[in-house]
Amino acid sequence: MAGLLKKTTGLVGLAVCDTPHERLRILYTKILDVLEQIPKNAAYRKYTEEITNEKLNMVKAEPDVKKLEDKLQGGQIEEVISQAENELSLARKMIQWKPWEPLVEEPPANQWKWPI
Repeated sequence: MAGLLKKTTGLVGLAVCDTPHERLRILYTKILDVLEQIPKNAAYRKYTEEITNEKLNMVKAEPDVKKLEDKLQGGQIEEVISQAENELSLARKMIQWKPWEPLVEEPPANQWKWPI
């Protein structure tokens, strides 16, 4: 699909994706699978799941690559794919980091106060 529209992204190191819909469907599904391992009340899961489902629905609903790029508002479709890959990587790291758990020790006084 995208290969028919363009030969290059014009961005160094970012090749044209021949099957962007399939690639995005796979990535968004993987992100949602990883998010299931995070507690439901975690803010990261709640908001990332919402955004990812919205994007996945757009990918499923819009067969035209150019229109999909406009709807997703993330640049060229290859950039959107790169963003999805980065989100998948982050989601996997979040499982290791467990930011939803309580702090191991109390933070120093005024750590969260701004301006000091």
